[in-house]
Amino acid sequence: MTYDSSAGWLLVSVSTAGAAPALRVHVWRKLRSLGALYLQQSVCLLPARNDVVREVRRLADRVRHQGGSCRLLQLGFADATEQAQLVAEMNAARDGEYREVLERLPELLAELDKERAQGRATYAEVEESEADLERYRSWLAKIAARDYFGAPGGEEARAAVTAAAAELAAFEQAALSAEAPSEHAPPASLAAVTGGRRAMTAAAASESRAGD
Repeated sequence: MTYDSSAGWLLVSVSTAGAAPALRVHVWRKLRSLGALYLQQSVCLLPARNDVVREVRRLADRVRHQGGSCRLLQLGFADATEQAQLVAEMNAARDGEYREVLERLPELLAELDKERAQGRATYAEVEESEADLERYRSWLAKIAARDYFGAPGGEEARAAVTAAAAELAAFEQAALSAEAPSEHAPPASLAAVTGGRRAMTAAAASESRAGD
C-alpha cells in the first residue's frame, strides 16, 4: 500500500556531536533503513506515517539519552509541485535500490546454469542457492518497506526474484532426478537379491523333482 503524501511529512534534525561514534553510525543506519531523504547534513525528511513517526521518536529518545540532540517537526507543503518533486526523488532512490537487485540477481541464475551444465545439480547446491535466494528476498523486502510511493522499479524487481525462484525449483527437480531413486523400480541391489532368491527357489524345486 502506498502512502498518501497529503498526510504530511516529518522533518528530522539530528546532532551526535559529543556523543560516542557508535551513535552516529546507528542514527545513519536507522534513518537510511527508513528511506530518509537528506536535505542537508543531519537534516532529512520522511513521510509522517504512524509507523515511521513511532520509529523516529524511539531514535530521538536514544539520541538524547546518549548525549546527542534531535528535533522532529511535522509539516506539509503548500506547493503541490514541490511535494511531487519530493516524491519523485524518493521514488528515484528506491528505483536505484531495485536496480541493484536486478543487477546482482543474474549472478544466482548464472551459477545455477553453470552447475547444471557441469552435471552438479546436487542437494548441496540446492541448499546453497536457496540461501542466496532468501538473501535476495530479504533485501527486496527491506526496500519495499521503505518504498512509500510505489516506485515503478519495484514491479520488475519482484518479478525477477519470482522468476529466479522458479529457476531454482527447476534446478531442485534436476537434483532430485539425479540423486533420488526412482519410485517405480526397486534399487539395483534389491533387484539382484530378488533375482538370486528366485534362482535358488527354482534350483531347489528342480532337485526336489529329481529326488522323487
